[in-house]
Amino acid sequence: MPIVHELARFVTDATYADLSDAAARELKIRVLDSLGCAIGALDGPPLRALRAHVSDFGGADHATLIGGGQTAPDRAALYNSALVRYLDYNDSYLATGETGHPSDNLGSVMAATEYAGGSGRDLLTALAVAYQVQCRLSDEAPVRAKGFDHTVQGQYAAAAGAAKALGLAPEPTANAIAISGTAHNALRVTRTGEISNWKGLAYPETGFTGTHSAFLAKRGITGPPEVFEGNKGFMHSIAGDFQLDWGAEDLERVTDTIIKKYNAEIHSQVTLEGALELKREHGIDPATIEKIEVDTFDVAFHIIGGGEEGDKTIVRRKEEADHSLHYMTAAALLDDHVLPAQYAQDRIAADDVQSLLQKVHVRETPEYSDRFPDHMVCDVRIHADGEVYETHKEDYEGFHTRPMSWDTVGEKFARLAEPYTDAALRADILGAVQDLQTLPATDLFDLLAQVETPEG
Repeated sequence: MPIVHELARFVTDATYADLSDAAARELKIRVLDSLGCAIGALDGPPLRALRAHVSDFGGADHATLIGGGQTAPDRAALYNSALVRYLDYNDSYLATGETGHPSDNLGSVMAATEYAGGSGRDLLTALAVAYQVQCRLSDEAPVRAKGFDHTVQGQYAAAAGAAKALGLAPEPTANAIAISGTAHNALRVTRTGEISNWKGLAYPETGFTGTHSAFLAKRGITGPPEVFEGNKGFMHSIAGDFQLDWGAEDLERVTDTIIKKYNAEIHSQVTLEGALELKREHGIDPATIEKIEVDTFDVAFHIIGGGEEGDKTIVRRKEEADHSLHYMTAAALLDDHVLPAQYAQDRIAADDVQSLLQKVHVRETPEYSDRFPDHMVCDVRIHADGEVYETHKEDYEGFHTRPMSWDTVGEKFARLAEPYTDAALRADILGAVQDLQTLPATDLFDLLAQVETPEG
Protein backbone atom coordinates (compact mmCIF):
# COMPACT_ATOMS: atom_id res chain seq x y z
CA MET A 1 0.00 0.00 0.00
CA PRO A 2 1.44 3.45 -0.87
CA ILE A 3 2.35 5.52 2.17
CA VAL A 4 -0.20 8.21 1.31
CA HIS A 5 -2.96 5.60 1.58
CA GLU A 6 -1.71 4.54 5.01
CA LEU A 7 -1.76 8.20 6.03
CA ALA A 8 -5.25 8.62 4.57
CA ARG A 9 -6.50 5.66 6.58
CA PHE A 10 -5.10 7.25 9.75
CA VAL A 11 -6.92 10.49 8.90
CA THR A 12 -10.28 8.91 8.16
CA ASP A 13 -10.18 6.53 11.14
CA ALA A 14 -9.44 9.28 13.69
CA THR A 15 -12.25 10.16 16.10
CA TYR A 16 -12.71 12.66 18.90
CA ALA A 17 -12.82 9.70 21.33
CA ASP A 18 -9.18 8.99 20.42
CA LEU A 19 -8.12 12.21 22.17
CA SER A 20 -7.09 11.86 25.79
CA ASP A 21 -8.58 14.36 28.22
CA ALA A 22 -5.21 16.11 28.32
CA ALA A 23 -4.99 16.35 24.54
CA ALA A 24 -8.54 17.67 24.24
CA ARG A 25 -7.84 20.30 26.89
CA GLU A 26 -4.57 21.39 25.28
CA LEU A 27 -6.18 21.52 21.85
CA LYS A 28 -8.87 23.94 23.08
CA ILE A 29 -6.23 26.06 24.81
CA ARG A 30 -4.46 26.37 21.45
CA VAL A 31 -7.67 27.28 19.64
CA LEU A 32 -8.22 30.11 22.13
CA ASP A 33 -4.59 31.21 21.85
CA SER A 34 -4.80 31.17 18.05
CA LEU A 35 -8.02 33.16 17.95
CA GLY A 36 -6.48 35.80 20.20
CA CYS A 37 -3.52 36.05 17.81
CA ALA A 38 -5.92 36.27 14.87
CA ILE A 39 -8.10 39.01 16.30
CA GLY A 40 -5.06 40.97 17.44
CA ALA A 41 -3.69 40.95 13.88
CA LEU A 42 -6.70 42.53 12.17
CA ASP A 43 -5.02 45.90 11.65
CA GLY A 44 -1.73 44.55 10.24
CA PRO A 45 -0.92 46.15 6.87
CA PRO A 46 -0.54 42.82 5.02
CA LEU A 47 -3.87 41.72 6.49
CA ARG A 48 -5.58 44.85 5.22
CA ALA A 49 -4.16 44.11 1.78
CA LEU A 50 -5.27 40.48 1.98
CA ARG A 51 -8.77 41.48 3.08
CA ALA A 52 -9.00 43.81 0.06
CA HIS A 53 -7.73 41.00 -2.15
CA VAL A 54 -10.32 38.51 -0.89
CA SER A 55 -13.09 41.12 -1.12
CA ASP A 56 -12.15 42.08 -4.68
CA PHE A 57 -12.01 38.51 -5.93
CA GLY A 58 -15.15 37.42 -4.09
CA GLY A 59 -16.30 33.85 -3.70
CA ALA A 60 -19.38 31.85 -2.74
CA ASP A 61 -20.49 32.57 0.84
CA HIS A 62 -19.52 29.22 2.31
CA ALA A 63 -17.04 30.17 5.06
CA THR A 64 -16.86 32.94 7.65
CA LEU A 65 -14.07 35.50 7.84
CA ILE A 66 -12.95 36.58 11.29
CA GLY A 67 -14.24 40.12 11.55
CA GLY A 68 -17.32 39.48 9.40
CA GLY A 69 -18.21 38.48 5.87
CA GLN A 70 -18.03 35.19 4.05
CA THR A 71 -16.20 33.84 1.04
CA ALA A 72 -15.09 30.60 -0.61
CA PRO A 73 -13.50 28.10 1.79
CA ASP A 74 -10.01 28.20 0.30
CA ARG A 75 -9.95 32.01 0.48
CA ALA A 76 -11.32 31.95 4.03
CA ALA A 77 -8.51 29.52 4.90
CA LEU A 78 -5.99 31.95 3.41
CA TYR A 79 -7.29 34.99 5.27
CA ASN A 80 -8.04 33.42 8.65
CA SER A 81 -4.74 31.53 8.61
CA ALA A 82 -2.95 34.80 7.88
CA LEU A 83 -4.61 36.38 10.90
CA VAL A 84 -3.48 33.51 13.12
CA ARG A 85 0.08 33.71 11.78
CA TYR A 86 0.81 37.40 11.21
CA LEU A 87 1.78 38.46 14.73
CA ASP A 88 4.10 35.44 15.04
CA TYR A 89 2.55 34.87 18.47
CA ASN A 90 0.91 31.46 17.97
CA ASP A 91 2.10 28.06 19.15
CA SER A 92 5.15 26.09 18.02
CA TYR A 93 6.44 22.54 17.79
CA LEU A 94 10.13 21.82 18.24
CA ALA A 95 11.66 18.84 16.46
CA THR A 96 15.36 18.08 16.22
CA GLY A 97 15.69 19.52 12.70
CA GLU A 98 12.48 21.50 12.28
CA THR A 99 10.30 24.08 13.99
CA GLY A 100 6.73 24.66 12.89
CA HIS A 101 3.50 26.23 14.07
CA PRO A 102 0.71 23.62 13.98
CA SER A 103 -2.05 26.12 14.82
CA ASP A 104 -1.38 27.57 11.35
CA ASN A 105 -3.79 24.81 10.25
CA LEU A 106 -6.76 26.28 12.12
CA GLY A 107 -7.95 28.41 9.18
CA SER A 108 -8.13 25.40 6.86
CA VAL A 109 -9.95 23.26 9.39
CA MET A 110 -12.44 26.03 10.23
CA ALA A 111 -13.28 26.65 6.56
CA ALA A 112 -13.76 22.98 5.71
CA THR A 113 -15.77 22.32 8.88
CA GLU A 114 -18.13 25.19 8.11
CA TYR A 115 -18.61 24.08 4.49
CA ALA A 116 -19.45 20.56 5.68
CA GLY A 117 -21.83 21.77 8.41
CA GLY A 118 -19.68 20.08 11.04
CA SER A 119 -19.74 20.23 14.81
CA GLY A 120 -17.24 21.62 17.24
CA ARG A 121 -16.20 18.05 17.89
CA ASP A 122 -15.55 17.61 14.16
CA LEU A 123 -13.45 20.77 14.13
CA LEU A 124 -11.34 19.63 17.08
CA THR A 125 -10.81 16.16 15.61
CA ALA A 126 -9.70 17.54 12.24
CA LEU A 127 -7.39 20.00 13.96
CA ALA A 128 -5.87 17.21 16.08
CA VAL A 129 -5.22 15.27 12.87
CA ALA A 130 -3.47 18.26 11.29
CA TYR A 131 -1.34 18.73 14.42
CA GLN A 132 -0.32 15.07 14.43
CA VAL A 133 0.57 15.00 10.73
CA GLN A 134 2.63 18.18 10.81
CA CYS A 135 4.45 17.33 14.04
CA ARG A 136 5.28 13.76 13.13
CA LEU A 137 6.56 14.71 9.68
CA SER A 138 8.65 17.40 11.35
CA ASP A 139 10.10 14.71 13.63
CA GLU A 140 10.88 12.17 10.94
CA ALA A 141 11.28 14.22 7.75
CA PRO A 142 12.81 17.62 8.55
CA VAL A 143 13.62 19.75 5.50
CA ARG A 144 15.15 22.98 6.86
CA ALA A 145 18.73 21.81 6.33
CA LYS A 146 17.85 20.96 2.70
CA GLY A 147 16.80 24.56 2.01
CA PHE A 148 13.04 24.02 2.26
CA ASP A 149 10.55 25.70 4.59
CA HIS A 150 8.57 24.03 7.37
CA THR A 151 5.44 24.73 5.33
CA VAL A 152 6.45 21.66 3.31
CA GLN A 153 5.23 19.38 6.12
CA GLY A 154 2.27 21.73 6.41
CA GLN A 155 1.07 20.91 2.91
CA TYR A 156 0.35 17.38 4.08
CA ALA A 157 -1.13 18.56 7.39
CA ALA A 158 -3.43 21.25 5.99
CA ALA A 159 -4.78 18.92 3.32
CA ALA A 160 -5.26 16.13 5.86
CA GLY A 161 -7.08 18.43 8.27
CA ALA A 162 -9.33 19.87 5.57
CA ALA A 163 -10.10 16.40 4.17
CA LYS A 164 -10.99 15.16 7.66
CA ALA A 165 -13.26 18.15 8.26
CA LEU A 166 -14.98 17.54 4.93
CA GLY A 167 -15.56 13.91 5.89
CA LEU A 168 -13.81 12.55 2.79
CA ALA A 169 -13.38 8.80 2.34
CA PRO A 170 -9.88 7.26 2.30
CA GLU A 171 -9.35 7.45 -1.47
CA PRO A 172 -10.15 11.15 -1.93
CA THR A 173 -8.28 11.91 1.31
CA ALA A 174 -5.20 10.26 -0.17
CA ASN A 175 -5.67 12.26 -3.34
CA ALA A 176 -6.00 15.52 -1.41
CA ILE A 177 -2.76 14.86 0.46
CA ALA A 178 -0.96 13.74 -2.70
CA ILE A 179 -2.03 16.80 -4.71
CA SER A 180 -1.05 19.19 -1.97
CA GLY A 181 2.25 17.49 -1.12
CA THR A 182 3.32 17.25 -4.76
CA ALA A 183 2.42 20.73 -5.89
CA HIS A 184 3.49 23.07 -3.10
CA ASN A 185 7.06 22.80 -1.79
CA ALA A 186 8.37 26.10 -0.42
CA LEU A 187 11.90 27.48 -0.09
CA ARG A 188 13.50 28.43 3.23
CA VAL A 189 14.62 31.76 1.76
CA THR A 190 11.30 32.98 3.15
CA ARG A 191 13.02 33.25 6.56
CA THR A 192 16.64 34.06 5.68
CA GLY A 193 18.45 37.29 4.83
CA GLU A 194 16.18 40.27 4.25
CA ILE A 195 12.79 39.13 5.51
CA SER A 196 9.62 40.21 3.71
CA ASN A 197 5.87 40.11 4.33
CA TRP A 198 5.93 36.56 2.96
CA LYS A 199 7.29 35.24 6.28
CA GLY A 200 3.83 35.73 7.78
CA LEU A 201 1.94 34.64 4.66
CA ALA A 202 3.82 31.50 3.61
CA TYR A 203 1.79 29.14 5.79
CA PRO A 204 -1.51 30.92 5.03
CA GLU A 205 -0.72 30.19 1.39
CA THR A 206 -0.20 26.59 2.48
CA GLY A 207 -3.60 26.69 4.15
CA PHE A 208 -5.13 28.05 0.95
CA THR A 209 -3.56 25.44 -1.33
CA GLY A 210 -4.02 22.55 1.10
CA THR A 211 -7.71 23.37 1.47
CA HIS A 212 -8.04 23.84 -2.28
CA SER A 213 -6.44 20.43 -2.83
CA ALA A 214 -8.98 18.79 -0.51
CA PHE A 215 -11.85 20.29 -2.50
CA LEU A 216 -10.30 19.18 -5.79
CA ALA A 217 -10.07 15.65 -4.41
CA LYS A 218 -13.67 15.90 -3.23
CA ARG A 219 -14.63 16.55 -6.86
CA GLY A 220 -12.76 13.43 -7.98
CA ILE A 221 -9.37 14.84 -9.01
CA THR A 222 -6.58 12.35 -8.35
CA GLY A 223 -3.00 12.91 -7.20
CA PRO A 224 0.25 10.91 -7.45
CA PRO A 225 -0.19 7.88 -5.17
CA GLU A 226 3.57 7.56 -4.61
CA VAL A 227 4.03 11.17 -3.50
CA PHE A 228 6.19 10.03 -0.59
CA GLU A 229 8.24 7.05 -1.79
CA GLY A 230 7.99 7.26 -5.57
CA ASN A 231 10.57 8.14 -8.19
CA LYS A 232 11.23 11.91 -7.76
CA GLY A 233 8.81 11.93 -4.80
CA PHE A 234 9.20 13.63 -1.41
CA MET A 235 11.79 11.17 -0.08
CA HIS A 236 13.86 11.07 -3.26
CA SER A 237 13.79 14.79 -4.01
CA ILE A 238 13.71 16.49 -0.59
CA ALA A 239 13.54 14.61 2.69
CA GLY A 240 15.47 11.40 2.20
CA ASP A 241 14.20 8.03 3.40
CA PHE A 242 12.28 7.90 6.66
CA GLN A 243 9.97 5.49 8.47
CA LEU A 244 6.62 6.48 9.91
CA ASP A 245 3.97 3.90 10.78
CA TRP A 246 0.70 5.81 10.48
CA GLY A 247 -1.20 2.81 11.77
CA ALA A 248 0.53 3.25 15.13
CA GLU A 249 -0.09 6.99 15.46
CA ASP A 250 -2.42 8.65 17.99
CA LEU A 251 -3.69 12.23 18.40
CA GLU A 252 -1.51 13.23 21.36
CA ARG A 253 1.23 15.30 19.74
CA VAL A 254 -0.63 18.52 20.55
CA THR A 255 0.44 18.03 24.17
CA ASP A 256 4.09 18.50 23.08
CA THR A 257 3.47 21.84 21.37
CA ILE A 258 4.37 25.03 23.21
CA ILE A 259 2.76 28.45 23.59
CA LYS A 260 4.46 31.83 23.35
CA LYS A 261 4.65 34.03 26.41
CA TYR A 262 6.09 36.91 24.38
CA ASN A 263 5.20 38.13 20.90
CA ALA A 264 8.54 36.90 19.59
CA GLU A 265 10.07 34.04 17.63
CA ILE A 266 9.76 30.82 19.62
CA HIS A 267 13.46 30.21 20.24
CA SER A 268 13.76 33.66 21.85
CA GLN A 269 11.24 32.98 24.62
CA VAL A 270 13.71 31.65 27.20
CA THR A 271 16.19 34.48 26.59
CA LEU A 272 13.49 37.14 26.94
CA GLU A 273 12.16 35.66 30.17
CA GLY A 274 15.70 35.50 31.57
CA ALA A 275 16.57 39.07 30.54
CA LEU A 276 13.39 40.44 32.10
CA GLU A 277 13.94 38.45 35.30
CA LEU A 278 17.40 39.99 35.61
CA LYS A 279 16.10 43.49 34.99
CA ARG A 280 13.34 43.18 37.60
CA GLU A 281 15.43 41.39 40.22
CA HIS A 282 18.32 43.87 40.07
CA GLY A 283 16.53 47.05 38.99
CA ILE A 284 18.70 47.40 35.90
CA ASP A 285 18.37 50.72 34.10
CA PRO A 286 18.64 49.98 30.34
CA ALA A 287 20.44 53.31 29.88
CA THR A 288 23.38 51.89 31.87
CA ILE A 289 23.74 48.67 29.88
CA GLU A 290 27.14 48.23 28.29
CA LYS A 291 26.77 44.75 26.84
CA ILE A 292 24.34 41.81 26.76
CA GLU A 293 25.72 38.31 26.18
CA VAL A 294 23.51 35.37 25.26
CA ASP A 295 24.88 31.83 25.11
CA THR A 296 22.22 29.66 23.50
CA PHE A 297 21.50 26.52 21.47
CA ASP A 298 22.27 26.18 17.78
CA VAL A 299 18.76 26.58 16.38
CA ALA A 300 18.26 29.90 18.17
CA PHE A 301 21.71 31.07 17.08
CA HIS A 302 21.23 30.18 13.43
CA ILE A 303 17.64 31.40 13.00
CA ILE A 304 17.51 34.54 15.16
CA GLY A 305 21.01 35.05 16.53
CA GLY A 306 23.09 35.93 13.47
CA GLY A 307 24.14 32.43 12.39
CA GLU A 308 23.53 30.82 9.03
CA GLU A 309 20.25 32.64 8.32
CA GLY A 310 21.84 36.09 8.31
CA ASP A 311 22.84 39.20 10.24
CA LYS A 312 20.22 40.09 12.86
CA THR A 313 21.59 43.52 13.80
CA ILE A 314 20.02 45.11 10.72
CA VAL A 315 16.37 45.62 11.68
CA ARG A 316 14.13 47.78 9.50
CA ARG A 317 10.65 46.25 9.67
CA LYS A 318 8.44 43.95 11.71
CA GLU A 319 9.40 40.77 9.91
CA GLU A 320 13.08 41.40 10.63
CA ALA A 321 12.42 42.57 14.19
CA ASP A 322 10.52 39.45 15.28
CA HIS A 323 13.33 37.26 13.90
CA SER A 324 16.16 39.18 15.56
CA LEU A 325 17.16 38.06 19.05
CA HIS A 326 19.13 41.29 19.28
CA TYR A 327 16.05 43.46 18.67
CA MET A 328 13.67 41.40 20.80
CA THR A 329 16.05 41.38 23.79
CA ALA A 330 16.63 45.11 23.52
CA ALA A 331 12.90 45.85 23.20
CA ALA A 332 12.09 43.63 26.18
CA LEU A 333 14.60 45.38 28.42
CA LEU A 334 13.46 48.84 27.35
CA ASP A 335 9.69 48.23 27.38
CA ASP A 336 9.32 45.44 29.97
CA HIS A 337 7.55 43.13 27.52
CA VAL A 338 7.41 42.12 23.87
CA LEU A 339 3.89 42.59 22.49
CA PRO A 340 2.52 43.75 19.12
CA ALA A 341 3.26 47.36 20.10
CA GLN A 342 6.98 46.58 20.03
CA TYR A 343 6.69 45.99 16.27
CA ALA A 344 5.18 49.35 15.36
CA GLN A 345 7.39 50.97 12.74
CA ASP A 346 8.21 53.99 14.89
CA ARG A 347 9.26 51.69 17.75
CA ILE A 348 11.53 49.67 15.50
CA ALA A 349 13.19 52.83 14.16
CA ALA A 350 13.67 54.48 17.57
CA ASP A 351 17.23 55.35 18.56
CA ASP A 352 17.11 53.66 21.98
CA VAL A 353 16.24 50.20 20.68
CA GLN A 354 18.48 50.49 17.62
CA SER A 355 21.38 51.44 19.87
CA LEU A 356 20.77 48.76 22.50
CA LEU A 357 20.35 45.92 20.00
CA GLN A 358 23.89 46.57 18.78
CA LYS A 359 25.10 45.69 22.30
CA VAL A 360 23.60 42.19 22.16
CA HIS A 361 26.09 39.40 21.40
CA VAL A 362 24.81 35.88 20.71
CA ARG A 363 26.89 32.70 20.71
CA GLU A 364 26.14 29.03 20.21
CA THR A 365 27.02 26.69 23.07
CA PRO A 366 27.36 23.08 21.78
CA GLU A 367 26.34 21.41 25.04
CA TYR A 368 23.15 23.50 25.04
CA SER A 369 22.51 22.48 21.43
CA ASP A 370 22.80 18.82 22.44
CA ARG A 371 19.89 19.26 24.87
CA PHE A 372 17.50 20.78 22.32
CA PRO A 373 14.55 20.26 21.72
CA ASP A 374 13.81 18.67 25.12
CA HIS A 375 15.20 21.79 26.78
CA MET A 376 15.75 25.39 25.67
CA VAL A 377 18.98 26.21 27.50
CA CYS A 378 20.62 29.62 27.57
CA ASP A 379 22.71 31.94 29.71
CA VAL A 380 22.00 35.67 29.77
CA ARG A 381 24.60 38.11 31.08
CA ILE A 382 23.89 41.82 31.34
CA HIS A 383 26.83 44.16 31.87
CA ALA A 384 25.46 47.36 33.38
CA ASP A 385 26.85 50.19 35.50
CA GLY A 386 30.06 48.29 36.19
CA GLU A 387 28.29 45.09 37.32
CA VAL A 388 27.58 41.76 35.61
CA TYR A 389 24.20 40.13 36.20
CA GLU A 390 23.75 36.55 35.00
CA THR A 391 21.04 33.89 34.83
CA HIS A 392 20.85 30.33 33.52
CA LYS A 393 17.58 29.21 31.94
CA GLU A 394 16.31 25.84 30.71
CA ASP A 395 12.66 26.62 29.93
CA TYR A 396 10.03 29.37 30.12
CA GLU A 397 6.34 29.68 30.99
CA GLY A 398 4.60 28.09 28.02
CA PHE A 399 7.19 25.35 27.41
CA HIS A 400 5.99 21.78 27.93
CA THR A 401 7.88 21.58 31.23
CA ARG A 402 5.98 24.67 32.46
CA PRO A 403 2.74 24.63 30.45
CA MET A 404 0.59 27.72 30.24
CA SER A 405 -2.79 27.44 31.96
CA TRP A 406 -6.22 28.11 30.49
CA ASP A 407 -6.52 31.23 32.63
CA THR A 408 -3.18 32.63 31.48
CA VAL A 409 -4.02 31.99 27.84
CA GLY A 410 -7.40 33.60 28.48
CA GLU A 411 -5.60 36.73 29.69
CA LYS A 412 -3.45 36.70 26.55
CA PHE A 413 -6.58 36.29 24.40
CA ALA A 414 -8.31 39.21 26.16
CA ARG A 415 -5.29 41.49 25.78
CA LEU A 416 -5.03 40.80 22.05
CA ALA A 417 -8.76 40.88 21.32
CA GLU A 418 -9.68 43.93 23.38
CA PRO A 419 -9.30 46.54 20.60
CA TYR A 420 -11.83 44.72 18.41
CA THR A 421 -14.32 43.22 20.89
CA ASP A 422 -16.28 44.17 23.96
CA ALA A 423 -16.11 42.20 27.20
CA ALA A 424 -19.33 40.32 26.48
CA LEU A 425 -18.15 39.08 23.08
CA ARG A 426 -14.78 38.04 24.50
CA ALA A 427 -16.54 36.08 27.24
CA ASP A 428 -18.81 34.41 24.66
CA ILE A 429 -15.88 33.39 22.45
CA LEU A 430 -13.96 32.05 25.43
CA GLY A 431 -16.99 30.08 26.57
CA ALA A 432 -17.62 28.69 23.09
CA VAL A 433 -14.05 27.44 22.81
CA GLN A 434 -14.17 25.94 26.29
CA ASP A 435 -17.33 23.98 25.41
CA LEU A 436 -16.56 23.51 21.72
CA GLN A 437 -16.90 19.72 21.78
CA THR A 438 -20.59 20.12 22.75
CA LEU A 439 -21.55 22.85 20.24
CA PRO A 440 -22.23 23.23 16.53
CA ALA A 441 -19.11 24.80 15.02
CA THR A 442 -21.29 27.59 13.62
CA ASP A 443 -21.80 28.87 17.17
CA LEU A 444 -18.13 29.82 17.26
CA PHE A 445 -18.05 31.12 13.68
CA ASP A 446 -21.06 33.38 14.33
CA LEU A 447 -19.23 34.93 17.27
CA LEU A 448 -16.06 35.47 15.24
CA ALA A 449 -18.12 37.27 12.60
CA GLN A 450 -19.07 39.84 15.26
CA VAL A 451 -15.48 40.93 15.84
CA GLU A 452 -15.02 44.48 14.60
CA THR A 453 -12.59 45.09 11.77
CA PRO A 454 -10.41 48.21 12.03
CA GLU A 455 -12.68 49.92 9.52
CA GLY A 456 -15.56 49.37 11.93
